[in-house]
Amino acid sequence: MVVKIYGASGENETRYSPAKCLGGIPTPIVGDQDPKHISTSYVERQNLTMRMSMRRFTRLTNAFSKKLENHAATVALYFMCYNFARIHKTLRVTPAMEEGIADPVWLIEEIISLLNTSD
Repeated sequence: MVVKIYGASGENETRYSPAKCLGGIPTPIVGDQDPKHISTSYVERQNLTMRMSMRRFTRLTNAFSKKLENHAATVALYFMCYNFARIHKTLRVTPAMEEGIADPVWLIEEIISLLNTSD
């Protein structure tokens, strides 16, 4: 994790502008990490991809989740498709295939068949 240090924005308080980033302190959270490779870029990229892929994270749209159960189901479906059914350009396979968890690319029908219909 990179803990960023912010200073004053330099403008009056009536107009929003982000504060100036004065620097960052790389801080390992888990394990014995190489400080040169600590970065928030990966998680920020994942957050952007998720927000752009799911309109449920965007307020003022007709897809915005008001119920927690609907939101949780959408997030679970998104990550299942992201990891098992979507071929990533940099990997040329799905992340699950890269890790050896799955062999073929899953079809949406196969993911839907995993749903518990007894509810």
